[in-house]
Amino acid sequence: MLVSFSDKKVLITGGTGSFGRHMAERLLSMGCNHIRILSRDEAKQDEMRVSYNRPELKFYIGDIRDRHSVDKAMRGVDLVFHAAALKQVPSCEFFPLEAVKTNIVGSQNVIDSAFGAGVKSVVCLSTDKAVMPVNAMGMSKAMMEKTAQAASRQIDEDETTISCVRYGNVMYSRGSVIPLFIKQIREGKPLTLTEPSMTRFMLSLPDAIELVSFALENARQGDIFVKKAPACTVQLLAETLLEIFEADNEIQVIGMRHGEKLYETLASGEELRRSEDLGGYYRVSYDDRDLNYSKFFTEGDPDELGTEDYHSHNTYQLNKSELKALLLKLPEVQAELKAHT
Repeated sequence: MLVSFSDKKVLITGGTGSFGRHMAERLLSMGCNHIRILSRDEAKQDEMRVSYNRPELKFYIGDIRDRHSVDKAMRGVDLVFHAAALKQVPSCEFFPLEAVKTNIVGSQNVIDSAFGAGVKSVVCLSTDKAVMPVNAMGMSKAMMEKTAQAASRQIDEDETTISCVRYGNVMYSRGSVIPLFIKQIREGKPLTLTEPSMTRFMLSLPDAIELVSFALENARQGDIFVKKAPACTVQLLAETLLEIFEADNEIQVIGMRHGEKLYETLASGEELRRSEDLGGYYRVSYDDRDLNYSKFFTEGDPDELGTEDYHSHNTYQLNKSELKALLLKLPEVQAELKAHT
């Protein structure tokens, strides 16, 4: 992070979640003196307030669905990291309108409030599931991205910069499969795989923070940033964790869940054709066509089929030793190993 935070007021929506807590820690280490945490979870805020005990952290109870509560937290803010969302695929499948209210309408509230308050930059957190979505969570996140890009079309470059980042499941984040597998190992239960050939990107929480930081430093209006990452099958992940914990639990295949994808896609071929390869990242610029695009219907695009999507099946595939080394770098895995011995 090259931005100086000592004189900045930063708002993190959904700030009591995995990302929010780690982002707050990073900002504190960078000398940020004013960090606002907006969330609706009173218990998590109290736990975070007590455990951190830092005067730089300011807590706001509120819901991004309520524009008034967003406006109160937004006053005087310089930078916004928008992480508040409904993220669980099954929950959104059964209650899709709730996903719409939070992930789309709530995000629009955050963007409109930030623009109204003169915020310098807003970075919205999205997901691989927003690319060619097959479930309600992904659809609502795709619409969040469209909402952000639509707003950015109407804002000058010297006004509020609105950008998005996309990443897949973060290793050891709440609801991810790694803590589930470790829990099953410790309890002597079978490790439940939905589909052994399923692949997932292996991205750590610090990697996700770096992606957001990169977006903050480099964003232009409407950009979406993707961090390149290796992947592995869930079968290999389960086998590697069994080896790390020297366990012999059975591996049980239970079948794919509602709305689950076989692999994670971080950028479509169409997006990659208008993207910029920045080494460890892709910058996907928004489609700058206006409503007068009849030529695209009459003339077409001869390059339309030329680029493959970027997904967890065609990125670099980790072998067991590489995956083991990556997992052993996670503080949570090390803590579990100490508790396990």
